[in-house]
Amino acid sequence: MTALIVLLAVRTYEETAVALARSNGSLHKAGATVTKLTSHTESGRDGGGQDGGSGNWFVHTEYTVDLRVGAERKTVGGVPDEAVRGLREGQPVTAGLWHGRVVEIDGRDVWPGWHPGGWDLVLFGLYPLVTGYLIALAVTAAGHLARRGGRARLERQDRSGPWAFGFLVAVAAVFVLLVCGAFGHRPVFWPLVPVGAGTAAAVARVAVVVRRVRER
Repeated sequence: MTALIVLLAVRTYEETAVALARSNGSLHKAGATVTKLTSHTESGRDGGGQDGGSGNWFVHTEYTVDLRVGAERKTVGGVPDEAVRGLREGQPVTAGLWHGRVVEIDGRDVWPGWHPGGWDLVLFGLYPLVTGYLIALAVTAAGHLARRGGRARLERQDRSGPWAFGFLVAVAAVFVLLVCGAFGHRPVFWPLVPVGAGTAAAVARVAVVVRRVRER
């Protein structure tokens, strides 16, 4: 679990830092040459509807771009078609780098960002588990502080309610993010939103439970 939390934190930091660097123009600019362009095309049907149709045919193409930056060779994958349009092998370009990683080519975004593949796919699938675990840690810590402060001693059943409430708030925040994503608003720091909302709600609920326990 610790490894998952660290990985999620690192990925969130990467995406947030890259987005900030692109927005404030602090990416390192370096001259580069396109050494190779490799396309990866997927095609098929996106599924049918309730009327039994066979769905719409789709063709999706992504690219892997190999660059020579000085004496180094750098590769960036998962680049959309519009970001490489007009590029050709042997073409000189300007690469925007973040800690040595290619983020832009001639001002066009080639950073793959969050994507349903690799470790990101694992994080997407296990995110509810990680969120529930972090909320549980926060509830346990709040209960421990209440006991050390002499306010109340919370039993396990006293902590279960705040945890459940916090987790439901986190789930609601996930649905809000999904709706926002459908309209094109996808914050790169999205993992912080459900965890933060759920933790705040759970800790606030712990305070309510502490008052009730003291009144018994």
